[in-house]
Amino acid sequence: MKLSAPIYRLKRIAKLLSREKNIPLHEALDRVAADEGFGSWSLLAAKASETTPVRELFARLSPGDLLLVGARPGQGKTLMSIELAVEAMKAGNRGVFFTLEYTAKDMLDRFRDIGAEPARFNGLFEFDSSDDISADYIVKRLASAPRGTLVVVDYLQLLDQKRENPELNLQVRTLETFARDRGLIIVFISQIDRSYDPSKKPCPDLEDVRLPNPLDLKLFSKTCFLNEGEVQFGAAR
Repeated sequence: MKLSAPIYRLKRIAKLLSREKNIPLHEALDRVAADEGFGSWSLLAAKASETTPVRELFARLSPGDLLLVGARPGQGKTLMSIELAVEAMKAGNRGVFFTLEYTAKDMLDRFRDIGAEPARFNGLFEFDSSDDISADYIVKRLASAPRGTLVVVDYLQLLDQKRENPELNLQVRTLETFARDRGLIIVFISQIDRSYDPSKKPCPDLEDVRLPNPLDLKLFSKTCFLNEGEVQFGAAR
């Protein structure tokens, strides 16, 4: 049975329902599960954990990959990227998250949104919100990162914000070479152009990536685009 929305979104619906109806969260979760055709939230969660787009996507990734995850705001691209880092850490690898969008508290909240307890990954997860984030900064920070480390850059376009940074194409090429040489997986969260029209295609694609400046999108080895619960995997090369 296919869920009407990703599980993180169903959890948000339950939280809103809990506040609106002034009922315990567990009761709200069970009501949402019932609407999805399950007898309880635990049954829904068990079914959802059997196979998820994140696990399917993670299974497709290999050391050296550059993955582009694109979607319009509110479609779950950041949570999916965090879940990929969690999958990597479950496998004993490190996860590193570079962002100018999130605070450390935001990150803890997002971990809990996906049912992951941050304390479980002590020593494996790093969070960096420095204003100096660029390709050179990332390479320096990850100089000793072991093979298999999954790195999230939130988001691709932030590399292009400071004039003193090299052009975007050069920065991504630098990270592509670095990932390949060191056996890292780098996930770039990407903004989608406002011109994307979901009535014309269910998910955005490479043509819809917002690029203020030129970028060779074939530098990415794999892609994942999201929209309204739809997930499309692909290859950029």
